[in-house]
Amino acid sequence: MARLNVNGKDHTANVDPETPILWVLRETLGLTGTKYGCGIASCGACTVHVDGEAVRACAVRVSAVEGKKIVTIEGLSPDGSHPVQKAWVALDVPQCGFCQPGMIMAVAALLKQKPKPTDADIDANLTNICRCGTYVRVRAAIHAAAKA
Repeated sequence: MARLNVNGKDHTANVDPETPILWVLRETLGLTGTKYGCGIASCGACTVHVDGEAVRACAVRVSAVEGKKIVTIEGLSPDGSHPVQKAWVALDVPQCGFCQPGMIMAVAALLKQKPKPTDADIDANLTNICRCGTYVRVRAAIHAAAKA
């Protein structure tokens, strides 16, 4: 039995301790904003925060996050008022939108570490993959969110 704190609420999940948290979030807790992309921690579609750090949920086991605070896209800002979410809407960042929850979570963590990132900071720290190639809009939205 795993005890997890997700989006500020305590949950218990009857899962194997080796289960990736991605599946607990999606299948057990019904938080489907966190997406399954590659399953090998390369694409970033499953990015969530664990104790404020961006992690790839497909590669983190439940046993590694018990007692830690997990935040998903649903918990970042339920009303969409987070500066990154607002910048994403204002600059029409998503095309298909599949990767965007993970991208937003990665950017929110980046801005917490580096409130005014340079383009070099963005390139070094944002490794999420967008198959639609909206990187120009992503970069502009990151700078807009940093100003907000």
